[in-house]
Amino acid sequence: MSNERNNEETQNLKKMSCEHKIEMIEVKVGSFNGLLFEELRLIVIAIGFLCLASVCSNYIVINFTFICMKNDYTESYLDQNGTVRSVYDYSSGEKKWIMWAVAAGTIIGTIPINLLYVKYGARYPFLVAGIVSCISTAFVPLAARANFFILILLRFLQGLAYSADFAAIGLMTVRWAPLSETATFVAILTAFTGISSVVTNSFTGLICESTLGWKYAFYLHAAVGILLFVIWTIVYIDHPEDTKRVSQKELGHIQKNKSDAHLDRNTSVPYGKILTSPVILCVWVNAFFEMSAVIMFSSYMPIYFHEVLKFGITETGFYVALVLFSYMPIRFVAALFSDKFTMISEKLKIMIFNTFAVGGSGFFFACIGFIPAEHKMISLSFFILTMCCIGVNSGGFYKCGVLHARQFAHVVIAAIQWMKCLALFSAPALVAIFVSDESNRLQWLWVHLVLGGLMIIVRLLC
Repeated sequence: MSNERNNEETQNLKKMSCEHKIEMIEVKVGSFNGLLFEELRLIVIAIGFLCLASVCSNYIVINFTFICMKNDYTESYLDQNGTVRSVYDYSSGEKKWIMWAVAAGTIIGTIPINLLYVKYGARYPFLVAGIVSCISTAFVPLAARANFFILILLRFLQGLAYSADFAAIGLMTVRWAPLSETATFVAILTAFTGISSVVTNSFTGLICESTLGWKYAFYLHAAVGILLFVIWTIVYIDHPEDTKRVSQKELGHIQKNKSDAHLDRNTSVPYGKILTSPVILCVWVNAFFEMSAVIMFSSYMPIYFHEVLKFGITETGFYVALVLFSYMPIRFVAALFSDKFTMISEKLKIMIFNTFAVGGSGFFFACIGFIPAEHKMISLSFFILTMCCIGVNSGGFYKCGVLHARQFAHVVIAAIQWMKCLALFSAPALVAIFVSDESNRLQWLWVHLVLGGLMIIVRLLC
């Protein structure tokens, strides 16, 4: 009897020990999952940012490959003067149409894609846009060799896909950002233009100089984009409250201080009030001129560095990446300051940030035109100063639009996208008016002076 009792007690102790171990494992797993769930909004913003950058990179990769393509004589012809020319050596007029095709696609796509976002959310419309962007990018080298009009069509499709970017930013911010993190969310998500330019120009320069050649820049961009959008489909949920992956603590943080109207899924968008709001109109005007400077940089800085400042191809890629990356630290510091510093009013903070973002960047942009070509590093410094001023825009007109429009912020930010579409026309048009010789600095001077002067005037008036 004693032995049986001892065996039974031993078995019970073993059972209790196993149960205790299982409980400990469950606690550890629960803690790990809790940590993951508490930060789900950060995972969403990270994958969203990478997808935004991918779509942007797909359309800007050709801006750098223009430098490499004209030296590719695998496909060539004799021009009217009997000179052998590459079929990939585009004139300034042809480059203008290649730029404008993206702008046309973006302008046409902005409104219908925004309506799709309002009705279906961002998950699947943004996925379709991403796939279209990647497929059209993969076929650009073939179209460049085969037919100029097919190339224009593919660029148009890239523009249609790109029109989905800014509405996605607005929806992710509205759905996933706490009000206390608005500027930070906007700063991270709108940084996709700079980051995509840095990565694209750096790697494209290396690829062009490698044995792979410029065509692989398009193939690799397309492949990476497909992978990112597969992850997007797995990770992104339109409403945080619809998934068990979001803890109640994080959900409470996301929804803190948001009104019932902000959280209501069925509220109709008051387009009339938005379109006639003086505040929103001011946001859009500031956005247009600031976007014009950004487009000028992303589209023509490689050409200016290579043709005017006479940097080599690898140097051009490095310095363009340096300029476009230089504003990132300032961007995030400015966003945190805007969100966390409460000693002054939101209105005053927005005015200060917008003065730097539009007026300050306009001043430095105008100054670039007066710097002689032999002073390369001074020119480079002023390019960096311009981008650093642009970097604080998340605390300026972006934050103003989000806070003023609240639950309809995605509509306002989508309209900023439309301003960017206009800038995709205005920037190439400005270059076409003043620049016939891309190596002539005095012709570029007028581009910098006109756009920079207009930015200063707009900030003074609005």
